[in-house]
Amino acid sequence: MAQTNKVLVAAPPDGGWGWMIVAGCFIVTICTRAVTRCISIFFVEFQMHFAQDYSKTAWIHSLVDCTTMLCAPLGSFIGNRLSCRFAVILGGFMASTGLILSSFATSLENLYLSLGVLTGIGFALCYTPAIAMVGKYFCKRKSLAYGVAMSGSGIGTFILAPVVQHLIELYSWRGALLLLGGFVANLCVCGALMRPITLKEEQLSGVLSVDEENTYNKQQNNLNSKSACKPGQPIRTDCLNRCVFFQSLQEYSFFLMPDFMVLAVSILFLAYGCSVPFVYLVPYALNVGVSHQNSAFLMSILGVIGIVGNITFGWLTDRRCLKKYRYFCFLVAVGMDGLCCLLIPTLQSFPLLVPFSVLYGYFDGAYVALLPVVTSDIVGTQYLSSALGVVFFLHAIPYLISPPIAGWLVDRTGTYTAAFMLSGFSMIFSSVLLVCAALIKKCFRTRSGSYSTNSDPKLQIWTNTGETDYCVAADQEPKPV
Repeated sequence: MAQTNKVLVAAPPDGGWGWMIVAGCFIVTICTRAVTRCISIFFVEFQMHFAQDYSKTAWIHSLVDCTTMLCAPLGSFIGNRLSCRFAVILGGFMASTGLILSSFATSLENLYLSLGVLTGIGFALCYTPAIAMVGKYFCKRKSLAYGVAMSGSGIGTFILAPVVQHLIELYSWRGALLLLGGFVANLCVCGALMRPITLKEEQLSGVLSVDEENTYNKQQNNLNSKSACKPGQPIRTDCLNRCVFFQSLQEYSFFLMPDFMVLAVSILFLAYGCSVPFVYLVPYALNVGVSHQNSAFLMSILGVIGIVGNITFGWLTDRRCLKKYRYFCFLVAVGMDGLCCLLIPTLQSFPLLVPFSVLYGYFDGAYVALLPVVTSDIVGTQYLSSALGVVFFLHAIPYLISPPIAGWLVDRTGTYTAAFMLSGFSMIFSSVLLVCAALIKKCFRTRSGSYSTNSDPKLQIWTNTGETDYCVAADQEPKPV
């Protein structure tokens, strides 16, 4: 009988200061994603003040979203190399400065730079590190923690939408942007809450045989010998460069995972479709005769129902019966959002637009809460920060081009039908792509006899059917050998 040896691992606290991290991430999502959504309330004001068409005005919102996602890897890099605390504080200062400068803009070009680029970079430095910190502090209740943290986007939209509309009526759009700049400065306070935590995720908890442990340690030593300098030798420049190079390669090794590549492609279509309703819902409502206050109230409904979607989907997918189906819950939420977009052109009054806001807001909150969880399930907590940077980076180009394309369609056709239809079909295609990938994977497993009998399921890091890091082993009781 093989001897056994228990390999211990540092587990995340799943509480304690972790809830302060959740609270900080909650405020970060309010100050970043909710403020970005509320920029659509300024759409008509910008259009009238600068006398520009839909497509040119839409570039403001596009640049904010695009820059936030395009610079997401920069936020991950700064968070990994320096600290998440430094990244969030620096981002809060830049975002606040950008909004304050935007209140003095004299042309759309000024808004492109101050609101679109500077504020977007600030949001990017805050958003990704804050989300990654939640994943490092939670394991068993990860979905619930992310649901609460990401609900800041919904509750922020619910509160800020009517407040911003009221501020515009009182102080004009310039005064409203100035006050938003002061509000966003609270990101610096959130950054102070981001206490770093170190987890050794190279080892597995549970009981391993001596042979398995020796094999595992040998693989780790071989990897370390390739990527690190030998002890006792002077540190040379070429050795240091090799260390940095191999460390960078190891951080992005999740690109070799097939599941992550499928998710990455689907995100391109998802990102194109999901931004259009938030940009054009208020202009569309005004176009069909809804009042300014009720149009802003539709955004509030999107926000508050998004909170319900964040928390309920987070809680439900943490249950043992649904935990392994989080991937499918994610694609269902995306597909339902697409169906909702297809119905918008038939809704031409406030009472009819309210059910749309309820349904779209709920499933939008659901997939927003599940996106980092699904990413974590695929790549593991070790690569979560870098993977989230890539995931948000993939949102950049669709976020940049979707509102101007939708605006061009509105200018050409004179209606919003084509814009919303293209948005809906894009999200449905994203969901269908994930379904097809899952079916192909299932057929491949069936044909190849599923997993090899000689492999340890805990070492299979490419699957997306459950927790892929030490959380799997931590939930299981060690069995005697």
